[in-house]
Amino acid sequence: MPHPDPTTLHPIAGQPRVVFLKPLIDSPLIEVGEYSYYDDPDYAEDFASRNVLYHYGPERLIIGKFCAIATNVQFIMNGANHRTTGITTFPFPVFGASWGNHINLVSDLPNAGDTVVGHDVWIGRDVMIMPGVNIGTGAIVASGSVVVRDVEPYSIVGGNPAELLRSRFSAEQVAHLLKTAWWDWPIEDISEKIVPLMSGQPADI
Repeated sequence: MPHPDPTTLHPIAGQPRVVFLKPLIDSPLIEVGEYSYYDDPDYAEDFASRNVLYHYGPERLIIGKFCAIATNVQFIMNGANHRTTGITTFPFPVFGASWGNHINLVSDLPNAGDTVVGHDVWIGRDVMIMPGVNIGTGAIVASGSVVVRDVEPYSIVGGNPAELLRSRFSAEQVAHLLKTAWWDWPIEDISEKIVPLMSGQPADI
């Protein structure tokens, strides 16, 4: 086979810690593109339950193609929200009994919308991504960061809260890369361009 099979759960022989996410995920609330992978020495196959937290819907987690996600990256979804407009943030109704009569107080919380990770995004170890964040294509998120706002394509961010460290390319180069959309090429064409994709400059593709 000229290229790896994107439907293989463990694409690297002898490395059960690495999983392609697309064949792993069966939740209708999570969408993952081909070749995006998660690396975890202990819980690689538990990504949906251990790394996508408080995910009750209707918002979705959308991850593009060719993303690299390191150990213990956590996506905090809208279900983690508490009401903040009153005196207390304690969620009384979720514990039932007579408190359950006020379930509307926890069922109409603000929804930040879908959490979206673009294509070719590298997310470092122990990153936390908050609800509704959009991480642009080609971005890099440094290990240990807490991402609370959108990340521009081909930027590098880090810290708590994550801030822009630098852009990977000029605005013109970013526009060119987004226009070429190499991640959508036929896989045979991608395979032929691995060298310029990994070691070249935007003008090389």
